[in-house]
Amino acid sequence: MEVPEGKKIYFSSDNHLGAPTAEESRPREEKFVAWLDKISEDAAAIFLLGDLFDFWFEYKHVVPKGFVRVLGKLAQLSDRGIPIYFFVGNHDLWMNDYFEKELKIPVFHRPKEFTFNDKKFLIGHGDGLGPGDKGFKRMKKVFTNPFAKWLYRWLHPDLGVPLAQYFSVKNKAISGKEDVEFLGEDKEWLIAYCRRKLEKKHYDYFLFGHRHLPIDFQLTKDSKYINTGDWINFYTYAEFDGKELHLKEW
Repeated sequence: MEVPEGKKIYFSSDNHLGAPTAEESRPREEKFVAWLDKISEDAAAIFLLGDLFDFWFEYKHVVPKGFVRVLGKLAQLSDRGIPIYFFVGNHDLWMNDYFEKELKIPVFHRPKEFTFNDKKFLIGHGDGLGPGDKGFKRMKKVFTNPFAKWLYRWLHPDLGVPLAQYFSVKNKAISGKEDVEFLGEDKEWLIAYCRRKLEKKHYDYFLFGHRHLPIDFQLTKDSKYINTGDWINFYTYAEFDGKELHLKEW
């Protein structure tokens, strides 16, 4: 993708809309919609890097109610011809084709390479990458197993949705309060992941969410890792102006 002069590519993640309650997350949703409205003035593309919702599950004919403002704004921007890309996170990993059919937004379930103006990017949500966290990796395999998803669909939405929302809100990653400190480059698993990838191939930028902490880390002289933070504590995002990638606060 070539970024035209005066245009930018925007990246954000971890809104966790719906947590801890729909009412309490409404101001965050409105703030995010205002951001989408503003960046639409010069957006060449928008990348949403996962956990837009604190819980999302697509039944055959049902999706969780709510989120009308953000879904309506995404539909509006997509209809205007602004490309939008969505990477599922660990809270909305049960996303199938609703976004693609209703909003014309492609959905990715793993990190993907992109090239913008000759700059190579590796983009994803960030969960389950790097060393350690074996418990989560095992749990994710269960949650993404087709048979497990098939079983869950047999729960009526009036039971299945609130049950999943309850356990999702109990997850410490929602608040992000325990993860707002940089652990040091030797303990940050996404830094370890990026360095391992660089051993095999060069990337100018690695872009992830999930961590809930805005991070701008220089891996090598010509390679950088940026974490987009969240829209709970920091209201941060990244923008690429065709030449450089910057971490910003709304």
